Amino acid sequence: MSAVLARWNSLPSEEAAREILSCCGSETWAASMVSKRPIPDEVSLIQTSDAVWQELGESSWLEAFRSHPRIGESHVKTTAAPQSSVWSEQEQRQAASADEAIKLALKWGNREYEQKFGRIFIVCATGKSASEILEILRRRLHNDEATELQQAAEEQRQIMHIRLKQWIAG
Repeated sequence: MSAVLARWNSLPSEEAAREILSCCGSETWAASMVSKRPIPDEVSLIQTSDAVWQELGESSWLEAFRSHPRIGESHVKTTAAPQSSVWSEQEQRQAASADEAIKLALKWGNREYEQKFGRIFIVCATGKSASEILEILRRRLHNDEATELQQAAEEQRQIMHIRLKQWIAG
């Protein structure tokens, strides 16, 4: 068991929930993760996270989505925990360094997405160029509401995997 996971398993519930919240952004998810302790290892942590995520309702998913800044925007204030903001900046590094034309296209794409779906566009940006993200955004604008909610939830799940692995590594 990693030192981070061993320490987290022994924390009081409220403190443990606050700590893991940066990996997702949903307080219900964090509380549910805490209720599953002790979690012995990284594989179990990821499996537990997936099971909890799939059991949550739309309101918890939307809460997690709101903890992210818009793709391509820097220094945006969100309701996210400080560690979550740091991770978002790292995840979006390639999008933030795009040329102005791509940044502008992302800005307009984000607006169109928000008008259509009523929430920000969520994508697992790690390792993707701004052009790739823009193409994904444009493609997902053709989804219906139900399909897009499921896609956004899947992207959030992928983000959680990355963040949980970073968190457990310390």
